[in-house]
Amino acid sequence: MVNYKDLGLVNTKDMFKRAIAGKYAIAAFNFNNMEQMQAIIQAAVETKSPVILQVSSGARKYANQTLLRYMAQGAVEYAKELGCENPEIVLHLDHGDSFELCKSCIDMGFSSVMIDGSHFPYEENIALTKKVVEYAHQFDVTVEGELGVLAGVEDDVVAEHHTYTQPSEVVDFVSRTGVDSLAISIGTSHGANKFTPAQCTRDANGILIPPPLRFDILEEIEKEIPGFPIVLHGSSSVPQDLVAQINQYGGKLVDSIGIPEEQLRKAASSAVCKINIDSDGRLAMTAAVRKVFVEQPGEFDPRKYLGPARDTLKALYKLKLENVLGSAGKLAK
Repeated sequence: MVNYKDLGLVNTKDMFKRAIAGKYAIAAFNFNNMEQMQAIIQAAVETKSPVILQVSSGARKYANQTLLRYMAQGAVEYAKELGCENPEIVLHLDHGDSFELCKSCIDMGFSSVMIDGSHFPYEENIALTKKVVEYAHQFDVTVEGELGVLAGVEDDVVAEHHTYTQPSEVVDFVSRTGVDSLAISIGTSHGANKFTPAQCTRDANGILIPPPLRFDILEEIEKEIPGFPIVLHGSSSVPQDLVAQINQYGGKLVDSIGIPEEQLRKAASSAVCKINIDSDGRLAMTAAVRKVFVEQPGEFDPRKYLGPARDTLKALYKLKLENVLGSAGKLAK
């Protein structure tokens, strides 16, 4: 058993409370390797932001759970080395699909886990979520549950259709499970192709405009559970300059569209205190790597293409923290 506090990590409880009161959101950035972790920590330190290092089940398999534990511990020490005396870093399991997986992560030093039972019938979701909560809370680990289903593809999470969260269910779910935060479905979606062209409109330049988020559902949920931490998954904006760069250098991304940043800013000013961003990071790294491969076809040193990818990723994350989520300068005093 490895306790996250011994690694220098924190859980989400205090940072979420401050985020709701301050009307901003904490970024949950997915990572799989060293360069991604470096970019996240550099961006967080340079903007003085709390941050969540988010690991999917697929990332855990890819990177190895033991290495991830030491990477998270290293992230804390790296942040201090960069000049942040008291970093606030969470190691969070994204879309845990079983009690066994959540338990294993808790035992290996994760400070927060998500148990996603949203694909199960309602009562099964409650039972599974409650079981994880009861185990996690013994070790002061925070738990995120989910009501509603997001469409799209993210690692092992695949759903063809979304199901909006029902506001009438949230009080019962939260009270019976004891979760610390709740992921809801109001129109966000996983992946870089979040919407089909048929779901969108086009502007005068032919650019796809996605359907707006269902803020009416979010407002109803806030009325039902005022002040309770709300999470948005699938919240990448899919920057069109990155899509264009990928395609310019040999990629084939068609009709890729994300969540407009102004809608995420609006969400962050509500009880939404955690916003998940994965696809944008993948796009940033891919755009930078493709550019190097095309412009320098003789290059074979991984540092020469992963370095630019890391720098591009850091710049993207700083923009998110400063201009979209509003968490810059929000470290605990």
